[in-house]
This record gives sequence, structure tokens and C-alpha cells, in this order.
Amino acid sequence: MGPAVPRRATMTLFSKADCLDCHRVRMVLAEKGVSCEVVYPDPARIQEDLLDLNPYGSVPTLVDRDLVLYDGRIILEYLDERFPHPPLMPVDPASRARFRIAMLRMERDWYALIAAIDAPGEKTRPALLKQLLASLLQTQPLFANPPYFLGQDFSLVDVTMAPLLWRLPHCGIELTPEAAALRDYAERLFQRPAFARSLSPQESAMRPLSP
Repeated sequence: MGPAVPRRATMTLFSKADCLDCHRVRMVLAEKGVSCEVVYPDPARIQEDLLDLNPYGSVPTLVDRDLVLYDGRIILEYLDERFPHPPLMPVDPASRARFRIAMLRMERDWYALIAAIDAPGEKTRPALLKQLLASLLQTQPLFANPPYFLGQDFSLVDVTMAPLLWRLPHCGIELTPEAAALRDYAERLFQRPAFARSLSPQESAMRPLSP
């Protein structure tokens, strides 16, 4: 085990610079206007550096005073409750459950596909890209009227979608005219001021941000 990471007096997020899960946490921090030190550990030492705080040595890891959290969705909901304005989850239990299911499906279906696509030497990459695009296109009807994924209000579901959509060209997927509704939805997310503030230098280099 490497040297212990000292606990910090200010809120600190340990993050990778090109991680979907970390990106959505940074986006919530930006949406909430929360002052937080973002630390990008050396990837070669990330587990050693974090094991004192997090038994899995994983990111994202959030340190808030004496509290240490190390699951992306747990961190998102904690931040939304700790800093309630603007709210990013509905109030009623049924709607909250529906939003959680949506995020779970995104993680298991799309985040998992991105991880597989990015895996070194992945021989099935073209098939995985085709599978991801086909799955995303199935969401088109959701954007016929509402501005956001599950209605009129921006939420943690949209926060979960934004990093995924941002990475599509970097992965080799361009949204064609048949995906106009999805493309317009993505641009609405990218035009939010908090989105630009959430980008790491590596993520900024993936594609230009439209003015």
C-alpha cells in the first residue's frame, strides 16, 4: 500500500480526466455551483493513492469533511440533497424511482458499451459501435416534445446522458439527420454553462464546443 492520502478540509473530488462516471459528478458540481477541489491522480498510482480513503481505490471518490463516498450514483444523489438548488431529482417517490431506473439502464447498457469500445485491442469494436448507435436511436421518440430526457426539467438523468453523448464522435459515431431529435437534445445539454465548466482538458480536446 502506498502513502496515505491526507483528508482535506475542503470538499475534494478524486477524478479521472476521461471517465463517464467522473464527468457526470463534475457536471453536478458545476450545475450546483459547488466549490470543490478536483484532483486527477496519476493513473499509474490511482489505487495506491486512494486506498486509504476508498477500499476499492476507485474514482470518482468524493471527500466532504469526514464523509467519503465512492459510487457515482450515490455521489450524485448526495450532492443533490446536500445542495438542493437547483433540484435535479423529482420530489415524489414514484418519479424518483423512475429516474433511478433510467440511470441504472444507461449505466448497464450504454456506459458498459463505451467501456467495452474503449478497451485496448477490442476486436468487436465496429459491432459494439453499431449496437450503441442503434440503442441510442431507439430513444428518439422521447425527444419529440420535452426538452429533456424525462420531461421539462433538467435532471440527473440528463447529467448521466451528457458525458455519453459528448464522447460519441470521439468513439467514431456521428449522429446523422435521422437522429436529429437526439442531436438537438445533445446540443441543449452541451449549451448549458455548467457543461463547459465540467470538462477536463482531455474531454475538451475530444471535440469542439459549439458557441
